[in-house]
Amino acid sequence: MLKRSHTGIFHKMSPNHLNHYVDEYAGKHNNRESDTVAQMQTIYKGLIHKRLKYADLVEENGLSSGTRS
Repeated sequence: MLKRSHTGIFHKMSPNHLNHYVDEYAGKHNNRESDTVAQMQTIYKGLIHKRLKYADLVEENGLSSGTRS
């Protein structure tokens, strides 16, 4: 599923954020049996007291292609 999303959705995955991609798809895989409402409740509970700062999002990504260098 992760390999398919690389070519179909993300196209480039930053090595610095690879753990976030893996966590996202591991969570999707683990909740695949739940209905949509239960999945959304799980996501909402996981977002409480979480924050992604813009500076962390755009920091050096470790790619050699010069993306966001």
